[in-house]
Amino acid sequence: MRCSCVVLALAVFVSSTLAETPAERGKKAFETRNFNPPVWREEAWNNLWKQWGLKEKPADFDQQVIERYGLHPSPFANDGLPMGVRKSKMGAGFGMSVDCLVCHGGSVFGQSYVGLGNSTLDIQALFEDLNRASGIGRNLPFTFSNVRGTSEAGGMAVFLLGYRNPDLSLRLKPVDLELFDNMCEDAPPWWNLKKKRTMYHTGGADTRSVRSLMQFMMSPLNSRAVFEREEATFRDVQAYLKSLESPKYPLPIDRDLASKGQRLFERTCAGCHGKPGPDGSYPNKVIALDEIGTDPRRYEGITETFEQYYNRSWFAKEKTGWLGNEYTSKSTRGYQAPPLDGLWASAPYFHNGSAPTVYHVLKSTSRPSLYTRSFRTGRDDYDSVKLGWKVTAVEKPPGDDAPPLERRKVYDTTKPGRSNAGHTFGDDLTEDERMAVIEYLKTL
Repeated sequence: MRCSCVVLALAVFVSSTLAETPAERGKKAFETRNFNPPVWREEAWNNLWKQWGLKEKPADFDQQVIERYGLHPSPFANDGLPMGVRKSKMGAGFGMSVDCLVCHGGSVFGQSYVGLGNSTLDIQALFEDLNRASGIGRNLPFTFSNVRGTSEAGGMAVFLLGYRNPDLSLRLKPVDLELFDNMCEDAPPWWNLKKKRTMYHTGGADTRSVRSLMQFMMSPLNSRAVFEREEATFRDVQAYLKSLESPKYPLPIDRDLASKGQRLFERTCAGCHGKPGPDGSYPNKVIALDEIGTDPRRYEGITETFEQYYNRSWFAKEKTGWLGNEYTSKSTRGYQAPPLDGLWASAPYFHNGSAPTVYHVLKSTSRPSLYTRSFRTGRDDYDSVKLGWKVTAVEKPPGDDAPPLERRKVYDTTKPGRSNAGHTFGDDLTEDERMAVIEYLKTL
């Protein structure tokens, strides 16, 4: 009888495991596992307050961490830590690291979402403070962010791959892959990944590629064997990311005005952005730089030198199916016009986050040149008329004597990589037409 019970229990376990879809397995792995070994000891996290000039640990330490660095509460169990921060074994104790949700886990109306770009993050401050709290105390080897809410994600990939040979073995002296650290990127929402054939702002990578998603694992503590071992897991993670759905707009919508806006959208916008919704279509267009007119630095910053080296590397040698494919990096003409599902939640806009609201996207002359915002994500911080984040114009940028933490809170569109020019396609709309299109975009 006992043997029969064991066999039955095993059969139930195997059956439930096999019943899981790849997306379900990917979700579980994504929420419960850490793919980057810890870098800082747990004590460094608990002592972050010492880097803030305080004499004792504040009672609301966890909330102050969230507000100072632009992190968000985790919607899944995560040891009480914000999204993107991980705790795992480190020697005899525990250590801390970050994962891709530090940039790709955001919040709107105070609700956290996996796959929403983190528009409040100051990753530069987080890394600097953790280093100092760990006793490392030296400058970071690379600029991770120049302005709050954006990151140098493309530059990070260039920087890290430079310390790898094409087979992913480590090298002491980096390869010169023409590193830029002023491309200023705003993370796009993951829920639109399933609609795309190509990804990243320039459309230079294939969305079928699993290995491309693993670039964030290039910690020097991860060997080639780790990448090979986790590739199957990331195939499931990819399925999970492509299963994500956009959140619905939580406020009332004027349906008659939205209906008028839909007709305008289909006539003026759908040719590049496609028809939204589950039954829609997406043309996957890359718009040439001279046509779109937005800041060229992100396009220029991933150079042919990097592209050729990447295409020699393990990341580009992915094989699937009977014939196999190599998912190489490809040069494009400009920037990919993204799908717009869930657009209301993904402010700010443009690849560099230089347009705070959809209204600013649709009326180029209204765009502020120097501004800041609360970097909170509650209802009071959201502009439901213009659809995006409320901003406050600034007369002049902070001086060099201001703390870097404060300087990064001001978006200066005169700086490299941060221009808010281009995409003037909405300028010909009347004000009534513009507001109708915005009302329609709330329904996506």
